[in-house]
Amino acid sequence: MAKKSVEIQNLSGFIWSIAEILRGDFKQSEYGKVILPFVVMRRLDCLLEASKDGVLSAAETLPEGIDDATRDMILFGAVGDNVRVYNLSRFTFDKLKGQEPAQLHSNLVDYLTKFSANVRDIFLDKFLFTDQLKRLKDGGILWPVFERFCEIDLHPDKVSNVEMGYLFEELIRRFSEISNETAGEHFTPREVIRLIVDLLIANDDTKLTGRGIIRQVYDPACGTGGMLALTEEALKDFNPSIRVELFGQELNGESFGICKSDMLVTGHDPEQIAFGNTLTQDAHKGKRFHYMLSNPPYGVDWKKYQDPIKTEAETLGFDGRFGAGTPRISDGQLLFLQHMISKMRDDEAGSRIGIVMNGSPLFTGGAGSGESEIRRWMLEKDWVEAIVALPTDLFYNTGIQTYVWLLTNRKPENRRGKVQLIDASSERFWSSMRKSLGSKRREIPDEARAEIVRIYAGMLNGNGEYGEFSKIFDTADFGYREIRVERPLRLNFQASQERIARLRDEKVIQRLSEDEREEIEVVLLGMGETLFKNRDAFEKALNKALKAKGVKIGAPARKTILSALSERDEEADICTDKDGNPEPDMELRDHELVPLKEDWRDYFARDVTPFVPGAWVDESYRDARDGEIGRVGFEINFNRYFYRYVPPRPLEEIDAELRALEAEIAGLLKEVAA
Repeated sequence: MAKKSVEIQNLSGFIWSIAEILRGDFKQSEYGKVILPFVVMRRLDCLLEASKDGVLSAAETLPEGIDDATRDMILFGAVGDNVRVYNLSRFTFDKLKGQEPAQLHSNLVDYLTKFSANVRDIFLDKFLFTDQLKRLKDGGILWPVFERFCEIDLHPDKVSNVEMGYLFEELIRRFSEISNETAGEHFTPREVIRLIVDLLIANDDTKLTGRGIIRQVYDPACGTGGMLALTEEALKDFNPSIRVELFGQELNGESFGICKSDMLVTGHDPEQIAFGNTLTQDAHKGKRFHYMLSNPPYGVDWKKYQDPIKTEAETLGFDGRFGAGTPRISDGQLLFLQHMISKMRDDEAGSRIGIVMNGSPLFTGGAGSGESEIRRWMLEKDWVEAIVALPTDLFYNTGIQTYVWLLTNRKPENRRGKVQLIDASSERFWSSMRKSLGSKRREIPDEARAEIVRIYAGMLNGNGEYGEFSKIFDTADFGYREIRVERPLRLNFQASQERIARLRDEKVIQRLSEDEREEIEVVLLGMGETLFKNRDAFEKALNKALKAKGVKIGAPARKTILSALSERDEEADICTDKDGNPEPDMELRDHELVPLKEDWRDYFARDVTPFVPGAWVDESYRDARDGEIGRVGFEINFNRYFYRYVPPRPLEEIDAELRALEAEIAGLLKEVAA
């Protein structure tokens, strides 16, 4: 494997060197638009060259009026090896090389347009490759680029499908780096994919053993297909006779083209890889899968296509994909997860999901929010099996913390009602790379990956070796009730010069006529500056003063006067409503989070009443789903469960460091002065 890795790196370097020919005629950000389609085309040429004569002969014997599906079936058969692509051009790369260089452009276009429709679509519509070929021709560099690609042997006997995945990964990373694009939008580091796959199948030994086993694998944001390819590889390693069917959908045209090309050359049905937006156009509607895994975009807003998503959520509810709720518009990760849950199989085998996301889906959103309701739904349904915190700096485009969520609708008995949290972010589970690749400075070694899988598979926790890294919780441990705590409104009132001046600035008063304003001010000034600590008493005094002057005011003006002439006073009497009940002070309103397993009354009596006498719980503040007092929320706070105290450095050490810095600065200043 190490030797092969070196060979792939050398091959990647050779292909990368071809991009240098494009310098001057293409921007760096455009190199990939030429090189990647050429790699795909060369791969297909190597695959089809041996069967070229047989395919052309089969095409000549096709009866007139044959339908497209039958024609494709016959010609696919002529290619053999379960390959679902053919080319009816008389050319191959080798034959094109023997033609006049001046004819290369027209010959290549002939070659491209005579691929089977499933591949022609990739080159013409997704890669827009004929446009790039014309630019190469106009720049006079088509022949040297083509000639260099003829030197590469990409036959599957020389470069396996998995190795092709590595090759694409390396090329995309390089092209993304020089164009400042986001490499992470195209692929996930292989060791992360292998970890997810190993976790998904860790306890499925009995389900995957034997002959006649079929497993369907799905990735709703499949990129170049790395997750699908490595899942198939792992399943085949476990059971060589297993049949693996791969499904996916991808929005990026180039990534889709690469993924579909891979499916073609590996004998999979390319039509099972769909192009488009998974969230708005589910290309696999009604399908269910055994294994689903994905690395959806982090923190990418879905504002521009929110209408169909919200319409589906509101009109279909749980009969659609987003019945549990929708997250905030700035992050669509939980939409992908709900989409995957909607595709779980309702049979004995069930389904397993592995998805890597950032920290936002764990805790963003309070009680009643879309995110909290989605977490609540998943945990109450008991689908969440484990969550693994990964090391930082694993991905090519970001150094942020990421987490692998594992879900299933067929939990084993010992995991029912439980969730395992694994903290694999410590140095025990990663090693530094000798050379950084973008933001990727760390990797998960094979032995660390095996250890993480062992912790998960054995559900290890407690005070043993892995107690520091693995903890088991009840699903209800992540829930709470948010109760609204009110405190009584206490106000004093005074018709002082300062408060009357404050009243003049109120809009309700300013809308009155000048005469009305003067009448009110005369009444208030005549009341003196007596301080009232009871609202009813002040209102009586105000009514008496207004009546004495024959002044009438409306309800809005009365309310404004009471507000402007009042101030909060802890020693004042409680303000009450018409029924004699205390009025809440909106400025003192608070919310308490009561653990879901605890009665809110006990919590309130223990943690609130002793410290805030007179406070009460607003019993009208209820959960929309269960109707109980307090809104239910769910969050999973890894830092709370795996907090490790790091003591501060000794003061002596800090002082010594400061003195050393001062001496260094003084020395530098002396050099400057000299």
